[in-house]
Amino acid sequence: MSSIHFYQPKDGHGLAHDPFNAIIAPRPIGWISTQSTQGVLNLAPYSFFNALNYTPPIIGFSSVGDKDSLNNARETGEFCWNLVSKHLVDAMNETSRPLSPEESEFSASGLSTASSQVVAVPRVKESLVSMECKVTDITQLKSAKGELVNSWFIMGEVVGVHIDTSLIEDGVYKTLKGEPVMRGGGAGDYFSISESNYFELRRPDAK
Repeated sequence: MSSIHFYQPKDGHGLAHDPFNAIIAPRPIGWISTQSTQGVLNLAPYSFFNALNYTPPIIGFSSVGDKDSLNNARETGEFCWNLVSKHLVDAMNETSRPLSPEESEFSASGLSTASSQVVAVPRVKESLVSMECKVTDITQLKSAKGELVNSWFIMGEVVGVHIDTSLIEDGVYKTLKGEPVMRGGGAGDYFSISESNYFELRRPDAK
């Protein structure tokens, strides 16, 4: 007979490692490029990221702490999202290294920039997909009691999309070909996808 481990986060989880990140997983990585008003480039991976709306397309990422990506997006109103594929995991990991605001993760990781078409913020040239975004809202998160927490949710409308044509077949974007890497729980858990775990499930017809 199965049993249930129940806990209230305010009292602690009672396990060897906090299970929250492992339960809400795998999660797409928000590899966000921004630029300061002084022109310093920043590139950082965010574990809390996802698509939020179709029309207009809106994506968002959460910054735990007052970080460069948040400050740059707030000051310039722009950011880019860049796809983390398998061949870019080491470079992505390098961009998580804490640097001073005057240093650029592009330089530290050996990555190249590519000019955007609509926004001033450059994208990652090596990334197979990038999205140019205009900030729509930045919200500091609150607890159920209404108390402000040390996290900010940054949302942006996608105003430009760059896709390597090798990922498009007969007019259809092939997710598997992009080899996206996703974040799991723990200090270093990541996931990828493969043909073997793909399946198709159509929605029931609306009544």
